[in-house]
Amino acid sequence: MINIQDVELNGATVTADEVARVAWEGAKVTVGDETWVRVAECRRMVEDLVASGKVVYGVTTGFGKFSDVHISPQDAEELQANLIRSHACAVGEPLPEPTVRALMMLRANALVKGYSGIRPETLQLLIDCLNHGVHPVVPSQGSLGASGDLAPLSHLALVLMGEGEAYYQGERLPADAALAKAGLTPITLQAKEGLALINGTQAMTSIGTLAYVKALRLAKAADMIAALTTEVLRGIPAAFDEDVHLVRPYPEQIGVAANLRALLAGSRLTTEPGEIRVQDAYSLRCLPQVHGATRQVLKYTGEKLDIEINAATDNPLLFTEQGKVISGGNFHGQPIAFAMDFLKIGVAELANIAERRTERLVNPALSALPAFLSHNPGIASGMMIPQYVAASLVSENKVLAHPASVDSIPSSANQEDHVSMGTTAARHADLVVANTAKVLAIELICAAEAAEFVGADGLAPATRKLYDQVRAVVPPVLTDRSTSADIERVAQELLLGRWQAEVERISGPLF
Repeated sequence: MINIQDVELNGATVTADEVARVAWEGAKVTVGDETWVRVAECRRMVEDLVASGKVVYGVTTGFGKFSDVHISPQDAEELQANLIRSHACAVGEPLPEPTVRALMMLRANALVKGYSGIRPETLQLLIDCLNHGVHPVVPSQGSLGASGDLAPLSHLALVLMGEGEAYYQGERLPADAALAKAGLTPITLQAKEGLALINGTQAMTSIGTLAYVKALRLAKAADMIAALTTEVLRGIPAAFDEDVHLVRPYPEQIGVAANLRALLAGSRLTTEPGEIRVQDAYSLRCLPQVHGATRQVLKYTGEKLDIEINAATDNPLLFTEQGKVISGGNFHGQPIAFAMDFLKIGVAELANIAERRTERLVNPALSALPAFLSHNPGIASGMMIPQYVAASLVSENKVLAHPASVDSIPSSANQEDHVSMGTTAARHADLVVANTAKVLAIELICAAEAAEFVGADGLAPATRKLYDQVRAVVPPVLTDRSTSADIERVAQELLLGRWQAEVERISGPLF
């Protein structure tokens, strides 16, 4: 019986949300009977090729620059084992467990398409490891993002062989011990299987997909936080009038403006033009234009990830119906490299404008609020230094947002002479998302502090809910204290998206 929470891998319709469920919620994966038939048919084609002695890259030849070296059938097992052992040389901190779960899921989803030639029992072991919680230790650095994510994926494949290391029930163990504790048995790789396991874009795509899902949550959070800031700064929501945005009809800009109108509905703190000022500064007035542009970036990124999640990205590919084996370049990560670099820029801009709103909250020259939101100015510094932290994170994001995809470096004796650096782009995108969550958390904490001075009772029902969510975990800063833990806690809540869901119960579904 299939659990309703299970995710079926079919190589065609898996979504980013399903990847997130497997990664973060521990959902299990399944494979349908028809899919297994497809996998088995492709495997038979590999075995026929080996028996015939036909020259096929990675099956009867070596790899990379060694593609001209013929390999006899009796050496096939040694060839595949050596491939994995030699390529498992990634370095750096291990990828987090959720990312490794996504990595395993996505590699399995590529293999079930039936173009890779893996044996059903090898694919089953990969799926069993995922479902039983045997998570390979995968170092985070060392992929060029072309010829696939060779080094990271080799650490995954190594565990299937009973080598390397894996986490099981929170313990880091030799792979054979982890498999044994889970009741699983390692396999001996046969012809083509090592290559099938490591020749793909799943490291960059797993990191990128989870970063993207978190970025979607932050985009909605940014609208909510900005609405609260607009209120406590006595902002002018006339700039969010639908007519303004219909004449510049970007759907995302129109959507953000609608969000702000819904979030501010019922506020007794917002003002009319001329009541306090004629118009607001750009960081308030241009919210739909800036946040909307980030939503455009997210849409582009999501489209590319939807394709990559369900793509066959190894080499060579076997087409059973046509009887063709083709060496191509689907392992090249350029589409995801560009998408991740674009994601970095879009999310960094959420932080940029949020930091500017934070500055308006704490700077008495820009608001009618006490300096640095201090309850005892001069004696107590209030929220002076959290703005410094936000500025530091924003500056770091600017460095991280430098595109990785504009770089390339030749490898494998110039056989692989152009690479994508897509995994670097994805890793940096994830860092930008994490930094941006903290910048937004700082703005939210400062906005809640400002509400103590202007009166939280005047907030709109939706933003009052957000204020209440913050106050449930961060009490008012009436006297100076360290706010590091507060910032981290609020950032984590924004990344989880639970507060946003609670606010939407009042505002209605937001764009």
